[in-house]
Amino acid sequence: MKFGALVSLCFVGQALSHYTFPHLIVNGVTLPAWQNVRQTDNYYDLNPVEDVSDVNLRCYNKNTNAKAKTIDVPAGANLGFAPNKAVYHEGTLNVYMAKVPSGSSAAEWDGAGTVWFKVHEITPKTDGGKTISYPTDNLTQFEFKLPQALPTGEYLVRVEHIALQDAARLGGAQFYISCGQINVTGGGSGKPGPLVAIPGVYNGNEPGINIDIYWPIPAKYVQPGPAVWRG
Repeated sequence: MKFGALVSLCFVGQALSHYTFPHLIVNGVTLPAWQNVRQTDNYYDLNPVEDVSDVNLRCYNKNTNAKAKTIDVPAGANLGFAPNKAVYHEGTLNVYMAKVPSGSSAAEWDGAGTVWFKVHEITPKTDGGKTISYPTDNLTQFEFKLPQALPTGEYLVRVEHIALQDAARLGGAQFYISCGQINVTGGGSGKPGPLVAIPGVYNGNEPGINIDIYWPIPAKYVQPGPAVWRG
């Protein structure tokens, strides 16, 4: 096989193992791709973000500057995402939200500032160093319950799946990211937090981001990011 053909096959193989999160799920209904989720820069090549200081760590739409439709979602509803194909890489998952400031809209706001809080996570499971397993393996969708105390208003909802197969190398973790747009109705008076900035929430040295998942098998896994706000 010629070298050029071999390189091409390697790139094809990488693309086949990559994925996006184009579908928002509301109360069990999977919505059309990129309807309520901003189309990401990698919608075609599927390549991840690897630089945790890149603004694309936020919503991955620096180049497309894509906007989506904002959908009404009651507080307490089930919300989720579906990837374009089953999640391939071993890793961990976080969902963050950010409330749109007064005078702006989810379609126009870029999510800058210390405004993000975590609402959901799916964490690798360990048993003291004997085995490690990944509940996100082959994931085709997931849902979680929005806190009833979540204040009424428009939000960005950001999913990230952090692939860890190359995470033993600093900067080797791969972030697969999308941002949906929702308008929460019938909300409460909760005060979500702790608040973080994205980028800024990670420096890349976190034990759950810079980690060798193969050897030695981790005795425990430390989920990156702040604690989940449950209202």
